[in-house]
Amino acid sequence: MIAAVLRRLYDWILARAAGRQAEVWLGAVSFVDGAVLPIPPELLQIPMAIARPDRTLRVAAIGTITSALGALAGYAIGALLYAALAVPLLEMTGHLVQFEGFKHDVASNPWLWLLGFCFFPSVTAIAAGSVPLGIGGAVLGSIIGRGSRFFVIGTLLKYYGPAAQRLIDRYFHLLMLGVAVAMGGFVLVRYAV
Repeated sequence: MIAAVLRRLYDWILARAAGRQAEVWLGAVSFVDGAVLPIPPELLQIPMAIARPDRTLRVAAIGTITSALGALAGYAIGALLYAALAVPLLEMTGHLVQFEGFKHDVASNPWLWLLGFCFFPSVTAIAAGSVPLGIGGAVLGSIIGRGSRFFVIGTLLKYYGPAAQRLIDRYFHLLMLGVAVAMGGFVLVRYAV
């Protein structure tokens, strides 16, 4: 039953990914992911690339540009509203100590900035605004870090997209089981420990 619902959701996303508004949605999700809330834009990028393999690099560019614009918004939050907005939110979610440790670690290591922008763009952008990284460093870090992720995924899908779609179609139930186990493991490790 759950597999059937997930299959319909997957088919629905693929249908929308080929639609006219797909790039707009990808841009919006990438912006939000880069600014304030971690929502993986790959949820749209991958089906878009599978639906239209000829546009994979265009999709990667859209994701990179809008994520960098989101990083500007996150930087502004960190620079202008860190004490008033970010600190209370971090305290409320119980992440202030972790965030302060993250800021301390990345403040002295440019490679950590790139990794941060690659995997945790909104958190890194807000941190960049609250330490003396500079707006140029934040934008450049976002373009390199986040762009590398978008373009690696885009390049792989450009060349292996049809094969990936055949694998997904053939082994959908097993893939969904794997995703469920991975998500359950993440939740267990993240919140039970």
